[in-house]
Amino acid sequence: MEIIPLKHYNIYVGPLESWLQGLLESLAYSHLFVLVDEHTERYCLPRLHPALGGAGYSLLRIPSGELHKNLDSCRLIWQQLMEQEAGRDALLINLGGGVIGDMGGFCAATFKRGIRFIQVPTTLLAQVDASIGGKLGIDFLQLKNSIGLFQDPLAVFIDPAFLSTLPAQEIRSGYAEIIKHSLIADAGQWDQLRRADSLEQARWAGLITSSLLVKKHIVEQDPLEKGIRKALNFGHTIGHAVESLALAGQPLLHGEAVAVGLCCEAYLSHRLLGLPLSDVEQVCRYIIRLYGHRPLQTGSYPALLGLMRNDKKNVSGRINFSLVNPLGKVAVNQYCSEALIEESLDYYNRLAAEGQ
Repeated sequence: MEIIPLKHYNIYVGPLESWLQGLLESLAYSHLFVLVDEHTERYCLPRLHPALGGAGYSLLRIPSGELHKNLDSCRLIWQQLMEQEAGRDALLINLGGGVIGDMGGFCAATFKRGIRFIQVPTTLLAQVDASIGGKLGIDFLQLKNSIGLFQDPLAVFIDPAFLSTLPAQEIRSGYAEIIKHSLIADAGQWDQLRRADSLEQARWAGLITSSLLVKKHIVEQDPLEKGIRKALNFGHTIGHAVESLALAGQPLLHGEAVAVGLCCEAYLSHRLLGLPLSDVEQVCRYIIRLYGHRPLQTGSYPALLGLMRNDKKNVSGRINFSLVNPLGKVAVNQYCSEALIEESLDYYNRLAAEGQ
């Protein structure tokens, strides 16, 4: 069991019942709500019950998936809170992955100008990525997380036991963020990861904690993403565009799209910062072995670039990247021409095709 202290709240890594009941007993609140989707209600809510210690609660239900991370789902959450006469002293537990955590926190932070909330992330992606930093939000006009705010939860409870409820595809999705944290800040861990034969024997509690410590170190230096926190966007400028475009056809999980972005942006790191091509190939071949090949149709390049041009990280109309050189060290505010970005997409397609 591990406690990771942050400035305004703690992250607890370990069995849920060890800490959640004690926190609830220490709080005064008028009404406890638990936000779920159909999957977390079925698979995760039974694991939450023992940790509640008999505390009564009301369920808030929304449909699962990134497609529902929008204003319509927010309206549904707010409506359920209003119909049950939730006051500003109500407390919300967000039980689920990144969609539930981002959107549930956003709705809590804006309902009656803010009610308190606790995050209980149940996917590997949410546990290693969304549990630090207070970023909350929803997608709007096909742009990920383009409406949102910063607001810290009361606490975050990470129980690796929830990972047993996930399919292998969801585990791989979350693992992409662990890869990213290693590439931007922990070359030693990257060396360990790339030598592992499979994810089936992974020691998740240790990997989750080490990833959280990387993100904690970065976020504490730059809580509002004005500088070094942009390091966490490595793989995400292209990855978010790939993910957003896929929503209109065959949706990808966030980590699957980020895996594509990590390959492309590793190549951009070579072209702009001089990252050795051998390192780029090492990263890309490892990722393609784990995630397979996600073909990027050349006809989709204009749409991908259009999404990148609307990325919230851009400055003065220039597409903004965080890149690496050497592995384990990141440089923020790197700007690439659209021609060079297309070159990186071509590189990914070519390298992936060679491995088929």
